[in-house]
Amino acid sequence: MANPLSTLGILHTALSMVPVLAGFYAFARHGRIPPHGALGNSYWYGMLGSVLTSFGLSSTGDFNSGHAIGILAVAVILLARQAMRLQRLGNGRAYLETACMSFSFLLLMIPGLNESLSRLPPSAPIGNGPDSPEVKLAILAALLLFLVGLGYQCLRLRARHAGPGHPQCNHP
Repeated sequence: MANPLSTLGILHTALSMVPVLAGFYAFARHGRIPPHGALGNSYWYGMLGSVLTSFGLSSTGDFNSGHAIGILAVAVILLARQAMRLQRLGNGRAYLETACMSFSFLLLMIPGLNESLSRLPPSAPIGNGPDSPEVKLAILAALLLFLVGLGYQCLRLRARHAGPGHPQCNHP
């Protein structure tokens, strides 16, 4: 079977894998995606490259929901990268930063799952576009994982902010 991806499609797919791999690695190593540093920058630039190359890809030739999701993901990462400068939020800055980075990962997964399930395996794809039950179920699973993961991240942040010597600490 001939490769159904154009050269731009192959580049887009390769760039899209950068934030996926960086995100999973960051979650495994740090329990979150840090917005700065080598890992955060890899995630950011991979996401930016993925979103920019997506504009050359469209089955209809027009702006589509995948493009809108990409723009939203970029905006959310930009907010996360600036969160610590929002002094008025106090400890809430860390929550905003963490939630935004995790939400951007969820946003990355939506078109990624749709495209992957609608193309793989090549001989008999699992799904057939964003309205297929298989794709909807995968996106629902990603949403549930996001919610559980965000809850875990928030509990970790709360424990860090309520550690020994902190007024909210319940330790003797």
